[in-house]
Amino acid sequence: MTDISHWLKTHAAFDPEKVALRHAGGEETYAQFADQVRCHAAMLQHGLGIGRGDRIAYLGPNTADFLFLFFAAARLGAMFLPLNWRLAPGEHAYIIADASPKAVFCDASFIEHTDTFRGRYPTIAFVDCNGGTDGWNSLRGLLDDTSGQDVPRLGDLADPLLLVYTSGTTGRPKGAVLTQNAVQVNALNSLHMHDLRSDDRILTMIPLFHVGGLNIHTTPAFYAGATVTLHERFDPGMALKTIEEEKITLTVMVPAVIQAAMKHPKWDAANLSSLRMLTTGSSIVPLPLIQAFHDLGVPVVQVYGATETAPVAIYQRAADGFRKPSSTGKAALHCDVRVVDDNGHDVAPGVSGEIWVRGGNILREYWNNPDATAAALTDGWFHTGDVGYLDEEGDYFINDRKKDVIISGGENIYPAEVEAVLHEMTEIADAAVVGRADDRWGEVPIAVVEAKEGAQIDVAAILGRFDGVLARFKHPKDIIVVDALPRNAMGKVLKYEVRGLAVKSPDYAGQ
Repeated sequence: MTDISHWLKTHAAFDPEKVALRHAGGEETYAQFADQVRCHAAMLQHGLGIGRGDRIAYLGPNTADFLFLFFAAARLGAMFLPLNWRLAPGEHAYIIADASPKAVFCDASFIEHTDTFRGRYPTIAFVDCNGGTDGWNSLRGLLDDTSGQDVPRLGDLADPLLLVYTSGTTGRPKGAVLTQNAVQVNALNSLHMHDLRSDDRILTMIPLFHVGGLNIHTTPAFYAGATVTLHERFDPGMALKTIEEEKITLTVMVPAVIQAAMKHPKWDAANLSSLRMLTTGSSIVPLPLIQAFHDLGVPVVQVYGATETAPVAIYQRAADGFRKPSSTGKAALHCDVRVVDDNGHDVAPGVSGEIWVRGGNILREYWNNPDATAAALTDGWFHTGDVGYLDEEGDYFINDRKKDVIISGGENIYPAEVEAVLHEMTEIADAAVVGRADDRWGEVPIAVVEAKEGAQIDVAAILGRFDGVLARFKHPKDIIVVDALPRNAMGKVLKYEVRGLAVKSPDYAGQ
């Protein structure tokens, strides 16, 4: 049988002393990494009774243990459930009840958090990754108890591996099931996107619990035999320092991370010349953020996808980042992409429709949710729920989430189009546009904005700048200024929370 932990074993055979992973606790060569995976797999099987198809969960920041457990699960044919550490205890309790893991591995910083619901699950083994908390199993103790034991490689590429719960913007979150093959196909797409090779030095600083942190660069780097530096959490000063000192060649920065890096005192003096390219995505990227790196000679490449696509589905390569910065790029090497109307029929280039994706990287199903699976998949095509269009050169452009399109007086308004105008305004750090119910028009667009530090917002002046730029019906009917837009762990603005901020305002003049 072949599972993805075989990547590590093979690199260890070819280049055992090559550094695979740098992290807060030290570093591992490929030989050491492969051995850690073997030890963790033995601990799971002999110490906790984990077998093929069983689930294990991890709650904590980006650590080496996360990656050891992930590949150990692959070796056993088990499933790995990364928990979003930003969720509330009740949300974690729901996911654990839904996924029924046999074991939950927890970083010390989340022991107290987890103790609030741990008692509800007496049959689950809760494991302290850092020490010996009373009432908890100890990861180090379990590893010591199973030291020297081995396990056969039971996993296969067809086995489900990742169980990743979506953000649940409406209703309860759903668990997307990705097979080992999906992770491998995604790695191949990433290799093509980035020209990723064994001499690359990757910096991973966005959360591994998200497929973007785990699978845009990190797992593909281990497929290629590259070196990964892992930061537990994003810190802009540490990120800039690491890029410079370790001569990082590839990293991912979502828009919120780029903004934080640019605001840091070290930004102007930072030497980022080692970067071959910067990858961004997660949300529509304001062009001024892209231009800041282009001014340094670093191409910014956009990637598009979803939890359900592992996520690499559409992307740019380096030359296209410079040539067409507003595009999301072309269909991935191992993906097919369609743009369809409400009846599932392909639309012509230049016409907006829903984006559908098909490929080996697509989810197998939603965990224990056949209705959601049936609604999301048609003959192998995953319905992304995003609206975009294809141009004559075969490049894709993303308009918005299908559910975020504002219909005002029978006209479709794509919030991203309005947000792009706001992003060009020097006093605005970021903006989100949402629809608000209106007696006359059905809905009208409302802009919720963050001011740049020290800037003053003149609402009338901002509204006036839309004249002659966008059609009148697309103009925001109100500007609401907030200290910070609500975001998820990847920095994506949470539109459903923004709608709550767009409260009823005084009467406006109309369209």
